[in-house]
Amino acid sequence: MDPQPLDDVVLAPRFWVPLGVVLLGLAVLPLQLLWGPFLWIGLVVNLFGLFLTLQSMLLRLSFTAEALLVLRQGTLLRRFAYGEWLGWKLFWPALPVLFYFRERQSLHLLPVLFDATALREQLARRLPELPAP
Repeated sequence: MDPQPLDDVVLAPRFWVPLGVVLLGLAVLPLQLLWGPFLWIGLVVNLFGLFLTLQSMLLRLSFTAEALLVLRQGTLLRRFAYGEWLGWKLFWPALPVLFYFRERQSLHLLPVLFDATALREQLARRLPELPAP
């Protein structure tokens, strides 16, 4: 009996990581009273948070039968064939903020800008032969 084919799944965006980065940057700004350079540190962290917010709005991860696709507004940016994967992990399980996966030729570390629960489920369904994280 053949296993049922898996449907394509596009992960929904989640803004928790960008929001956390922006809040961290805002929290640093009052510290400039203690040390002037905290102003610049806070501004840089806030700019990074805004960049992540923009990426959350533009980027999508799509799981197909053969590969994980990274799309920007529907245009394919990268294709990661499952056959090339050696492992994956979500860092920190209770509050996932980083997604790591390794292929034969390279490794990748991405901020979690999408639904982490759905990501974990799709990886477990599509890559069951890889060691459990």
